[in-house]
Amino acid sequence: MSAASSRATLIEVAKLAGTSKTSVSRFFGPERERLTPSLQTRIANAATALGYQPNLMARGLKGGGSRLLGVLVADIRNPFSVAVVHGIEQAARTHGYSLIVCNTDNDPEQEQQHLRLLKSYQIEGLIINAAGQPEAQLQALKHSGVPLVLLDREVRQLDVDVIGLDNALAIDMALDHLVRQGYRSILYASEPPAYASTRQERLQRFNQQAERLGIKSQTLILSSSAPDFETLTAFVEHPGSSPGAVLCANGNVTLAMTRSFQQLDITLGQTGLMGIDELDWCELITPGITTLAQPTDDIGHAAVSCLLNQLNGSAQASPVRYRHAPRLQIRGSTTLVPNF
Repeated sequence: MSAASSRATLIEVAKLAGTSKTSVSRFFGPERERLTPSLQTRIANAATALGYQPNLMARGLKGGGSRLLGVLVADIRNPFSVAVVHGIEQAARTHGYSLIVCNTDNDPEQEQQHLRLLKSYQIEGLIINAAGQPEAQLQALKHSGVPLVLLDREVRQLDVDVIGLDNALAIDMALDHLVRQGYRSILYASEPPAYASTRQERLQRFNQQAERLGIKSQTLILSSSAPDFETLTAFVEHPGSSPGAVLCANGNVTLAMTRSFQQLDITLGQTGLMGIDELDWCELITPGITTLAQPTDDIGHAAVSCLLNQLNGSAQASPVRYRHAPRLQIRGSTTLVPNF
């Protein structure tokens, strides 16, 4: 007997559960709640006993709904991406959906290829952390009836729900903390902001607020090829008339700057270091690195909720912007120590 012919069928599940084929189909589709709890339990037990797995692709091609959601992230190695996808998966699983996750490595061309791939899989909704500005492809998906949610980054001329961090609030909280700690000269370190609206928003807010607060400010745009020791060294050695601190725009930058601090033997606290995004290792680096933690599970859950609202017709008439507040985690890297 071939592997294909040995697979349990929907009819066999129905027979073992003592119910109809229609009821089993409803259980594995969007109408599960129409079944009584006891019948749901019988079908679940029968499916488990037989090792039955529904063919989601076939159901999607028949118009029954694939129960698949697409998630497209710009950089799967980014700690934010890993954490928020975990939140998305939790929420999707609760509602009976599975994920197809694609990574673009911040490459707009790969992004377009993945968008074509996800469309071919008959996804019922898409959450995208855009690498470029794929307006045309996303507009086409939207017009074809696929619900869309933008994660963290916006796309020009695309009027859909956006879920992410309150970037203005994050910068405000960071500067307020650093100023309260006694730092008046701040180096803002970021990855290149060209294609990421989040990076642009944070950089713009930093410049605005630094000027308003009378802070001496500098900006360091990191290169992927090599760390910029020269700029950091000059900032540490000549911070101005008051102590200096480095504010990192995201988790990748925090890691890069922490390595630079170590290689240049810069004392944490004497020169402050603070990052947006909480990373597991931040509390392990003596004396600990102060961060603004993003509520990644909440962001992931909100993204799925927005998709489901669009799918069931309960979405608001106008797209929403859900901006979540970060949580300040104070550690020793922003505790000013004397320079002996």
